[in-house]
Amino acid sequence: MSDTAVQPRRAPARPTGTVSGPPGRAPGPLTHTAVMTARALRLSSRNIDALITSLALPIMLMLIFVYFFGGAIDTGSEYDTYVMYVVPGVLLLSAGFGAATTATAVSEDMKGGIIDRFRSLDVGGTPVLAGHVAASTVRNLCATALVFGVALLIGFRPAATWSGWLLAAVVLIAYIVALSWLSAAIGLLARTPEAASGFTFFMSFLPYPSSAFVRTESMPDWLHGFADHQPITPAIESLRGLLLGQEMGGTPWIALAWAAGMLTVAIAASGTLFRIRTR
Repeated sequence: MSDTAVQPRRAPARPTGTVSGPPGRAPGPLTHTAVMTARALRLSSRNIDALITSLALPIMLMLIFVYFFGGAIDTGSEYDTYVMYVVPGVLLLSAGFGAATTATAVSEDMKGGIIDRFRSLDVGGTPVLAGHVAASTVRNLCATALVFGVALLIGFRPAATWSGWLLAAVVLIAYIVALSWLSAAIGLLARTPEAASGFTFFMSFLPYPSSAFVRTESMPDWLHGFADHQPITPAIESLRGLLLGQEMGGTPWIALAWAAGMLTVAIAASGTLFRIRTR
């Protein structure tokens, strides 16, 4: 009989060029996306200035319009106070401000060289961008809850049914995700974070020439036509009608169709731009 001791079998070493995942299995896109989302949220928590701005600016605008201009704006007899009219528009405005920070974050990743490191770890472009979008969605939902809480304090009184609350949440989240993906595409298009921040101004501007703050009928004819047929107005009208229990017809479905179209274009553009930037 041999006196040689039986050596215990060693587990195979984990490859060093992958992101950690379940033992014995390479991490998939969902694992990569979850890791990138957590990373984007950590980066957001460190950028306090941008976080405070995205939270405080919509609230300040709502307070300014309600208390400074609300008494001079005619919104029709169906609204008791101006705050009942303006809150849905401010919710979309908050989503635009929050989504705009995604462009800067993506542009900083592309400029800083971290994307090459992720690619060496077998992390593709889709999880990186999806992580930024998911983090933007979380930030925007927190900002929306804060804006909505302040609106309740200053007199906003929703009258939505349970189905109205659910559909309003679907419309709002759909626009947050669509605007965040569009912002990610802008971040890939811009060569510097400063340029990305400037480009997103146009996206944040869209709620102003809409029915967010005044009725579109009060606008000049050339602006009235644009305001009625741009993608933000159906979302605002949907939120307003759903939250206040008004008859909406097919407006929510038009809003969701706009969101789906923007999301499709933004995802396709992001994939193309990422491949171009990383060649």
